[in-house]
Amino acid sequence: MAKKTVATLHTGKTDGRGFTRVIKMERSPKTGAYVFNTKMVPNEEVKGFFKN
Repeated sequence: MAKKTVATLHTGKTDGRGFTRVIKMERSPKTGAYVFNTKMVPNEEVKGFFKN
């Protein structure tokens, strides 16, 4: 039963596959500690996220 459910989720829509979770480590200006900035961005904008 579980195999059928998972298989039906992958067919048709590819909405989830068009996005990537990116994690960027930045230094906090207030405390100086490292902060992790996490976002879901479209696959085409991944390189742009890391350039900023």
